[in-house]
Amino acid sequence: MSWELASLIVLATALVAGFGWYERAHPGSRMLALVATLAALAALGRIAFAPLPNVKPTTDIVVIAGVALGGAPGFVVGAVAALASNVLFGQGPWTPWQMVAWGLCGLLGAVVGRIAGRSLGRLPLAVLCGAAGLAFGAIMDASMWATYSGEQTLGQYLAISGTSLPFNLAHAVGNVVFALAFGPVLLRALLRYRVRLTHTWLDAPAPVSGPVATGGVGTAALAALLALALAGGALLATAPPASAAASPAQRAATYLARAQNADGGWGAVPRARTSAAQTSWTVVGLAAAGYDPLRVRTRGRTPLALLRSYASRSRATADLQRTAIALAAVGLTVPRDLRARLRADQRRDGSWDGLVNLTSFGIIALRASGSSTSDGAVRRARSWLARRQSRDGGFNFAGAGRSGIDDTAAAVQALVASGLRRSRAVRRAAAWIAARQNPDGGFALTPPGSSNAQSTAYAVQALVAAGRDPDRVRRPGSRTPLAYLRSLQQSSGLVRYSRTSAQTPIWVTSQALAAFARRPLPFRLRRR
Repeated sequence: MSWELASLIVLATALVAGFGWYERAHPGSRMLALVATLAALAALGRIAFAPLPNVKPTTDIVVIAGVALGGAPGFVVGAVAALASNVLFGQGPWTPWQMVAWGLCGLLGAVVGRIAGRSLGRLPLAVLCGAAGLAFGAIMDASMWATYSGEQTLGQYLAISGTSLPFNLAHAVGNVVFALAFGPVLLRALLRYRVRLTHTWLDAPAPVSGPVATGGVGTAALAALLALALAGGALLATAPPASAAASPAQRAATYLARAQNADGGWGAVPRARTSAAQTSWTVVGLAAAGYDPLRVRTRGRTPLALLRSYASRSRATADLQRTAIALAAVGLTVPRDLRARLRADQRRDGSWDGLVNLTSFGIIALRASGSSTSDGAVRRARSWLARRQSRDGGFNFAGAGRSGIDDTAAAVQALVASGLRRSRAVRRAAAWIAARQNPDGGFALTPPGSSNAQSTAYAVQALVAAGRDPDRVRRPGSRTPLAYLRSLQQSSGLVRYSRTSAQTPIWVTSQALAAFARRPLPFRLRRR
C-alpha cells in the first residue's frame, strides 16, 4: 500500500468519525444554522485575505467555535470551511488534509475550553490560536511529505518543514493578531448563543393520533376532552380557595395543566413533543405555586416517570442541574448517582464550565439535593461566583462583559442559597437589578432593552431571595414587575414572552407562575 493511499484512508476515517460524532449529537436547527454560518464566515475569511500568504482569520474562527460550542461542532466548522473555500482555490489531494487539519483545530479549541474554561481571556485565546496555526502548518507539512516528497524519511519531512517555516510563522502571527482584535467578542457572542438559544426551541405540534371524527364528536375528541377534564380536576384538588380562583397564578397553573401531554410531560407549546427542559421547568413552576405536579395527570400519567428517566440518563451539566432542581421541587429525593455526576462536573476552581449561569444553577442544584452551606463543593462554587461580580454589581454569564438580568438574578438566588443572603454582593446585585427596571415595569435580558416575561420573572425571584418586596420596586409613574407580568397574561392563562412575541414556550408561563408565587430557588414541595 502506498503512502498516498494509506494517508487518504486515515483522513477519510477521521472525517467520517468527526461528521458521525456531530450527527450522533442530533444538533437542532439553530445549531445547524450557526455551524453553517461559522463555516461560511471562516471560508470567506480565507478568501478575503488570499493576497496575504497564510495570513487569514479562518483558524481563529474555527478554534473559537470549538471553545464555545464543543468538539463536534468545532470539527465540522473547520472541515466544511476547508471544503467550501476550495471551491474557489481549487480542490485536490490537499483538500482532505486541510479539512482534517482545520477540524482538529476546532477539536483543540474544545479541549482547551473544557480544561481551562470557555471564557478564555484575550491573551490566552490569542496564544491558543497561534499554537493552532503552527499545528495546522505541521499537518500540512505532513501532507506534502506523504503525497509529493517521494521519500518518506525524517530528513525529508524536516526539509519540507524548514522550507515552509516562514509561512507557518506568518500564519501563527496572523492568528494572534486576529484573535487579539476580535477573538473575545466572537467568543462571548457564541457563548451567549450556546447558553441561551440552544435551550429555547419551539417544536412543531405533533399530529393527532387516533380516529378522526367525520361528524359529531369522535373518540379522539372525547379522549382529549376527558384528558383536559382529568388534568383540571387534578389541579383543582390542590388549588387554593375559591376566592383566589381567578388569580393570575391559578390561571397560569390551569393553563399548564391543560397543556400536559399524554405521556405526562410538556412540550414547548401545547401538543408539541415532550422535552426534558419544558417538563422540568413546568413542574418547578407548579410546585412553586403550591400545586403538586405529581397529581396533574393526563390519561392516567403524571410527570413522575419522566422525571425518573431524566435523572437516570442526564449527562450534560445543564440537564443534571435542571433535573435535580425539578426533583427537589416536587419533594422527591435526588438520586445519589445524579448528585455524584453533578459533583464530578464541577471544576477544581469551584465553577461549572467556567460560566456564571451554570455555576449559579450548580449551587442551587447542590442545595436542592440536600448539600449544606458548609459543604466543600458549595463553598468553592460560592467563592468563585462572588469573584465574578462586575463593578456595577451585576453578573455576566461568561464572567466578563455587560451584566444581564437573568445571569444576575440566578447569581443572587445562588448566593442566597449558599448562605450569603446578608452579604454585600447580594445587596449590590439586587440593587443593580432594581435600578434596571424599564418604564413599563418589566426587565430586559441585557439592559437597556425591551422587557420580557422571563427576565422579569427571574428579577422578581431574585428580589424576593434578597429580601426585597417586588411590589416596592417601581419607577415613578410605572408599574411593578408583577403588574407587568400580569399585563402579558392572556385569558387562557398563558403568559407571553413579550408584547411582540408570536409564540411563547411553556416554560415562560412556568417562570411567571413562580414569580407570582414569590418563590426563589431552591424549594421543596411538602409531600402530603
